[in-house]
Amino acid sequence: MEKTQLAMPTKTRWYDGLTADHWRVLRGGFLGWIFDGFEALALVVVLVPMLKSLLTPEQAISTPVYAGTVIGITLLGWGVGGLVGGIMADYVGRKTMMLWSVLLYALFSGLTAFSSTFAVLCALRFLTGLAMGSEWSTGVALIAETWPEQARAKGAAFLQSGFGWGTLLAAVVWSFLASTHPLGAETWRLMFIVGALPAVFVLYLRRGLNESEKWQQAVRERRWNATTNTEPRHPESSRQEGKRPFTLKQLFTEREALRRTLLTLVLSIISTVGWWAISTWLPTFTVSLATAQGISEAASWGTRISIFYTSGAIVAYLLAGFIVDSIGRRAFLCLTFVGALVTTIITYRYTSSLVSMEIIAPINGFFTLGCAYVWMAIYPCELFTSTVRSTAISFVFNAARLIAWVFPIISGSMIKTFGGVSYAAITMSACYVLGVIIPWFLPETTGKGMPE
Repeated sequence: MEKTQLAMPTKTRWYDGLTADHWRVLRGGFLGWIFDGFEALALVVVLVPMLKSLLTPEQAISTPVYAGTVIGITLLGWGVGGLVGGIMADYVGRKTMMLWSVLLYALFSGLTAFSSTFAVLCALRFLTGLAMGSEWSTGVALIAETWPEQARAKGAAFLQSGFGWGTLLAAVVWSFLASTHPLGAETWRLMFIVGALPAVFVLYLRRGLNESEKWQQAVRERRWNATTNTEPRHPESSRQEGKRPFTLKQLFTEREALRRTLLTLVLSIISTVGWWAISTWLPTFTVSLATAQGISEAASWGTRISIFYTSGAIVAYLLAGFIVDSIGRRAFLCLTFVGALVTTIITYRYTSSLVSMEIIAPINGFFTLGCAYVWMAIYPCELFTSTVRSTAISFVFNAARLIAWVFPIISGSMIKTFGGVSYAAITMSACYVLGVIIPWFLPETTGKGMPE
């Protein structure tokens, strides 16, 4: 009797079908996001010597207030720039906004190195934030609309990892500069030069990127609905008259779009507030542990633990695309916030030595910085259509900063109110409880593709 041999289905790998163009898009977004990450941490690590150089003796009396102000203004600029740039990308294109973002970022970041007064510094930090803001949403939208379905989440997570590599690079560069002091007390200025110059190279690379065909086609066909479950108001008249609804307004006038926007925004606020509190206060808390143990050069442990923390986030970025495709978007979010809550309590309540801090810091970074941010590069793209996608994801990502920017300014009061850094951080981490619940009120999109 002749046996029939059944053909076994060929097992496809996640990167099958990716072309040089796909990798070029990822490389351009990834490198740009590296410089954003570098810029974000550079401001934090040079804060003390920078303010010592720029503040007058009278201003130096209130150094914590000025420190919080410059960080808050940067976040404010980042939030405004991200929102405006994201909206514009839905009108002029993803590639155009990416090019302008890098060009202006390189310009204003470089000029920061020549700040002569605190007022000039704040103005340049706000302008740098404006330029950096649209970097993320345009890169994410371009990845989402050009990469194939089976690789899209991985590509978005890899792009997000650029921020982690950038912050790690900033910590390493500052560690070197702080130990060598090539410009003495003015060495902090070199951090902004280092961050600005390579951006010119990224600008050159991005000139060769192609515009998103999905976005172009959606605009040509005048598909103005914000989600697949709703239709635009008065669609016939809009198409006949050639009028396009304002994208930001669509997010708040279409019922399903409004629901998705508000729920994901709350999740974004939770991620941003939680990360801000934990990452900002972690170096200070670590230095206090080192001082209590009588460690010489205790201050250096603040930078060192930031590297451990960021390393954990990078691991999360590299693994997140695979995890989220395996367990689903909502389960991933739930796991993220449970992990963030538990590890934050362990970090600030039960960690009493530098050895234990070296162990828990990267685990905490895995959840509070890595997982807590990477979902924004994957999930919101799957909730909105091409003609409003950049607006939606930039609003979700950046509107949180329009709320969180005030926290650095009032951080000193918060620490005093809660009775210390550890109590303040644990109290702030309570917001993660809400993050465990909200995902289950959003649609599961794993394997369903993106609305067009």
